[in-house]
Amino acid sequence: MISLLCFAAILSMHEPADTTVTIQDVEVRGTARQRQQMKTSQNSVQVGHEYLEDNFSGSLMQTLEGIPGVKAMTIGSGMSKPTIRGLGFNRMAVAEDGVKHEGQQWGDDHGLEIDQFAVDRVEVVKGPAALLHGSDAIGGVLNLFTNHVPLQPFEGAVQLFGRSNNEQLGVSAKVGGRHGKFFYRAHATFIDYADYKVPTDSIQYYSYWIRLKDGRLRNTAGKERDGSVMVGFAGYNFHTDLRISDSYSKSGFFANAHGLEVRLSGIDYDSSRRDIDLPYQWVNHLKVLSHTSWSEADGSIELNLAYQNNLREECSEPVSHGYMPKPDGTLERRFNKNTYSGQLMMRHSLGSDHELQAGVSAEYQHNRRSGWGFIIPDFEQLAMGAFVFDRYSIKENLIVNAGVRYDHARTQIHSYNDWYLTPSLTLNPSQKGEGSEHPGMAYKQRSSEQDRRFNSLTWSAGVNWQLGEWVLKTNVGKSFRVPIPKELGADGVNYHIFRYEQGNAGLDPEESYQVDAGISWSHNGLSVQFEPYVNYFPNYIYLNPTSQFVEGLQLYYYTQAEVLRYGFEAELNYELNSHWEAGIKGEYLYAEQQSGEKKGYSLPFSTPWSVDADIKYKFVRVPFINYRNGRTVKIKDGRVVDYQRLRAQGFVGLNFHLVGRQDNIVPPESPTGGFFTLNLSAGKRFSLTPDAVLKIALHADNLLNTRYYDHTSYYRLIDVPEPGRNFSLMVGIEF
Repeated sequence: MISLLCFAAILSMHEPADTTVTIQDVEVRGTARQRQQMKTSQNSVQVGHEYLEDNFSGSLMQTLEGIPGVKAMTIGSGMSKPTIRGLGFNRMAVAEDGVKHEGQQWGDDHGLEIDQFAVDRVEVVKGPAALLHGSDAIGGVLNLFTNHVPLQPFEGAVQLFGRSNNEQLGVSAKVGGRHGKFFYRAHATFIDYADYKVPTDSIQYYSYWIRLKDGRLRNTAGKERDGSVMVGFAGYNFHTDLRISDSYSKSGFFANAHGLEVRLSGIDYDSSRRDIDLPYQWVNHLKVLSHTSWSEADGSIELNLAYQNNLREECSEPVSHGYMPKPDGTLERRFNKNTYSGQLMMRHSLGSDHELQAGVSAEYQHNRRSGWGFIIPDFEQLAMGAFVFDRYSIKENLIVNAGVRYDHARTQIHSYNDWYLTPSLTLNPSQKGEGSEHPGMAYKQRSSEQDRRFNSLTWSAGVNWQLGEWVLKTNVGKSFRVPIPKELGADGVNYHIFRYEQGNAGLDPEESYQVDAGISWSHNGLSVQFEPYVNYFPNYIYLNPTSQFVEGLQLYYYTQAEVLRYGFEAELNYELNSHWEAGIKGEYLYAEQQSGEKKGYSLPFSTPWSVDADIKYKFVRVPFINYRNGRTVKIKDGRVVDYQRLRAQGFVGLNFHLVGRQDNIVPPESPTGGFFTLNLSAGKRFSLTPDAVLKIALHADNLLNTRYYDHTSYYRLIDVPEPGRNFSLMVGIEF
């Protein structure tokens, strides 16, 4: 509490006032928000660098959770996966500087291998975006931009940050500069964190009670090392840059969740809360990205080329499972994935009110596994696509668009047999080894050889209509998704999410039909937004939970069902005056299977409804004037500059987060109770010199230390509640 009072005192410090002037006869049609809404018929949200700093909350996805419809599926203290409207993993694409990020997306137990502190801005596209981005964008796109071109000969920033719950400490630094038409940027981040705490002293794992020392999940510590460098040329109509980045992370798995055999381990997990013992994982992601564009008055051409290598290892104490003898070494699983991708796009203006966009893309993936454990086989995948998109302005306030895309994909999966013998009584007749040197025994086949080809034609059409202070938009379309190798060929234990997973070689491509609408209105500081959607899947692919147990864990198998999903996001914001603003936002999602074994039920780990109420007080340096166009200006050093960035030099805000009970489940899944948390955020900027700014940001989660369970978290399956009270602090200098 003392630290909070001290921070509030810092925020209340005022600086000398500047002179404010009024500019007459300025008129711009529509506010900045309305102009942004008219750019696309899809619902999208733009997030700037200042938002990322002011809302820093650990991982990138936890920072973005304040956006309605966006959630972070977390497991462990340093890992989280993005979801948009309840769809994640290979149902939403993550693109970095226009190139789709390709890691081991199927892995539920690790986060994005991207340096969040290198991200300059974010665009969240809600709803299907397969027309422009291909197969994996059936649920939306998270566009990350790290290619900001420096404007000064030398500029940079240094940030120090930490979190209280897992005692995280980190530093991030970047430098850059521009000399004539040439520019460069370099960035580095180092993070180290300890085991994180939960508001309980014990958990229950399959009827076994496990005590937690000091309320910490033992062996959930980790570290992260990121670095990147970019060089480029920015001319009048020609731009090219080359970016090389490398992201490395190592983190422990909660020891008590990695099989009950850990009770027999000789490792003293409670001796230190910062060490990383077995079991653990490490991931290294190398990316080489080239971006080139040429623009003229009537159009542009853009080329993106990329190479990515994702190398991941899971290490565990060697123990025997089922018929598997005790293996040699600690390497349980290793995955080495290489991805080569290219995209060529063209934009051409057919007049002031008509624009045509077209493009082709290709991607090749090559993945190899090793280790004594098995979950997915080796595979190669080739995907190619081409699209055409037309945008036409019937009137200044009425815009229509339509597009079509064709995709072809080929997935080749290799066969795999266990390295140990299994009694043939447990095998199918075709797998029995009669006549071999080990009668009655055989090497069980986990994955068979597969060569699948997929073709799909998708389309999209939309309309934007601005009617005074209203913006109305609708988008309708068809999307598709190719089954990933895990869905086709998985067969093994996934200890980290407490289940045995089994693939299905007969899966068809997933199709989706969606109607997505948006209604927004703004006037005199008050804005309202409502985004309903309906989503129909004739053949949704999902992991079906069963009551069976294989090798000691619950069996989940991939199947397909007809699924209807619908929901909405709603948001209301009101700027009372230059100091106070308030808002309320919420989201709702309902999903129901229309066919199959679980007809009438929802989908596993479905997102419950939630509501957020926010109130913010801003420390304003000088009075400012609101114009009809929603902008403000000021005089500084004899120059007229945009006041929008400078008006809120500090703020304090409270957030009330309410989540409903989730009773829409899939048997044998259990319901999850609702919960309420109180959160705080604050920030302040100080001008140290004309070219240097000090920034301080504080974010406090779960101030009341509420014990609750997140229905989308795998840890609730073993009675682990979400993290308790946590303070995140960031101090940075920009120069």
